[in-house]
Amino acid sequence: MPANLPPQYFDAEKNFRAAKTPAEKIAALEEMLAIMPKHKGTDHLRAELRSRIAKLTQLAGKKSGAQRMTMAIEKEGAAQVAVVGLPNAGKSQLVASVTNASPTVADYPCTTYAASPGMMPFENIQIQLLDTPPLVPQMIEWWLPPMLRRADALLMVVDLNDAPVEQVASAIEQLWQMRISLGQNENEEGILSRQRVLVAGNKTDIPGTDVGFKSLQAGYGAKLPLVSISARDGAGLEEMKRQVFQLLEIIRVYTKTPGQKPDMNDPIILGKGSTLADAAEAVHKDFRAKLKFARLWGSGKHDGTMVKRDHVLQDGDIIELHV
Repeated sequence: MPANLPPQYFDAEKNFRAAKTPAEKIAALEEMLAIMPKHKGTDHLRAELRSRIAKLTQLAGKKSGAQRMTMAIEKEGAAQVAVVGLPNAGKSQLVASVTNASPTVADYPCTTYAASPGMMPFENIQIQLLDTPPLVPQMIEWWLPPMLRRADALLMVVDLNDAPVEQVASAIEQLWQMRISLGQNENEEGILSRQRVLVAGNKTDIPGTDVGFKSLQAGYGAKLPLVSISARDGAGLEEMKRQVFQLLEIIRVYTKTPGQKPDMNDPIILGKGSTLADAAEAVHKDFRAKLKFARLWGSGKHDGTMVKRDHVLQDGDIIELHV
């Protein structure tokens, strides 16, 4: 199968050839990965680029331990969500409140200099959050744009007590400069990634911030999903988790063997619209071709009904595969 690479890929490849430092080379390779379409024809090339990135990461890491630590964070859990925002919006406080991570939290801006991961529990799954440096033009490291492009979604934190509408506009502009679109710009030429985003208006524990959230609703309520929270006292955090899950457009599917109960603590994570054949492949790469039929509990007409491989699954479905 041909790779069918777009013109932007070859532009990034030229940047790679012109790069002089390991950091510049990695940035170009990350851009090539972000641009490359995902299908069987690009599997080998994708693996080759990842191998190059790994080797260059080791090389850069020998020169700078900080670079190695922040350059690439492997995805864990059901999905990876990058937490972004302007200085002092409360990103680190939020990550500390909902995950097992311990980022530096202080009342002064720009306390985050490196990306750090943490796992946020939602019902029976874990979603990885990445605390990232603030969106300040002169402070944006070379590794941040590809990291944000690789993430499955963005969680934008804004301070409701400090011109939240202007904060969102500034954050959108900074992301646009990184060639990341939130769907707010008509001209998207040169964009490398179109990201889903949830805007979390923070600091509702401060009196009067309801006015800030109303202005946020008036300015962006028709364009972006919004939620009001307090990272400090926990208000709204459960609703935020639910909205993050919805934003990701994923479903949880459970498997069982004949005569046994399903393990409801270990779901298969699939994208919305996935079929029974997709689930079979997620269980084992050979199952898609070998699948004869399956029995379904959940979205079928009756529990245990027999379904075909093109049946579209729903969140919470239980499947019994027969190969």
